Amino acid sequence: MLAKLLHTKLTVLALCWIGVIFAGQTQASCIVSKATIEETALSPYQLIDTATKKVLAEIKRHRAELDTSTEEAVRQQQFACFVGEVDRILGQIVDFDWIALKVMGSDGKVASAEQKAEFAETFRAGLVETYGRGLLNYSSERIVLLPAEDIEDKRKVTVHQQIVGVEATYPLDYTMGLKDGQWKVINVIINGINLGKTFRGQFAQSSQKNKGDIDKVIASWDSGITNG
Repeated sequence: MLAKLLHTKLTVLALCWIGVIFAGQTQASCIVSKATIEETALSPYQLIDTATKKVLAEIKRHRAELDTSTEEAVRQQQFACFVGEVDRILGQIVDFDWIALKVMGSDGKVASAEQKAEFAETFRAGLVETYGRGLLNYSSERIVLLPAEDIEDKRKVTVHQQIVGVEATYPLDYTMGLKDGQWKVINVIINGINLGKTFRGQFAQSSQKNKGDIDKVIASWDSGITNG
């Protein structure tokens, strides 16, 4: 039971920090922020480090903005803008289509182009919405970027971070691949928990439950953490 609870806690924490690291600036009016650094020119380590520092400051500002809002309609608009910005930045850095296809596993080989596109959209929207809410719940953790390794001509590298909390420190590793001259996040592993495999297992379980009906799997998809 303890191992199961730890697994769930670490997975939720990791997924929340996925959004933390890649979220950007947002305002209640939903004005799109402008990047201060050309992201395509950054190395994987610079990409993670720069975004982390920028976003931790932005989350603090956004949380304060929500705390001063009394009208529910205004708070909902502020959060919608925040989630929209998370989605915008994630879309630039995370290869959602590739990840979604891997999550589909063997079902991805028989799925139609329309089903693949629909699941990628569903997977992305659910993940950003669910964990956008989680971004505002963490305040005591500290993120440390470990020294960079020599990239040379590699097309796949792992960026190592640590989430330093009050009670423990957890390793957080980003698998990043080079596509069309830009580094993209293609998987995340925290404390040995492979999130790609976690979601792939969730999809396979749902596919078995729905007797291979991919449309039903997509319709019932939940990007949260299951208890299975």
